[in-house]
Amino acid sequence: MNPRITVMTVGVDDVERSLTFYREGLGLPTRRIVGTECEHGAVALFNLQLGLKLAIWARKDIAHEANVPLGL
Repeated sequence: MNPRITVMTVGVDDVERSLTFYREGLGLPTRRIVGTECEHGAVALFNLQLGLKLAIWARKDIAHEANVPLGL
């Protein structure tokens, strides 16, 4: 088995603002933020190359999901 990275997640302070930067500033295509109906699930996904995705997710939500204090 060959290890592969298929998703890279970047923690951001403001998902909406970061979406604007990645979509309009860098020109990465995405439709919208998904998972907004979930308390800690809002994420934007960008298709990069050959199965690689970039996800932007709020730092506070990553900390919650990982069960670690924010700021570590």
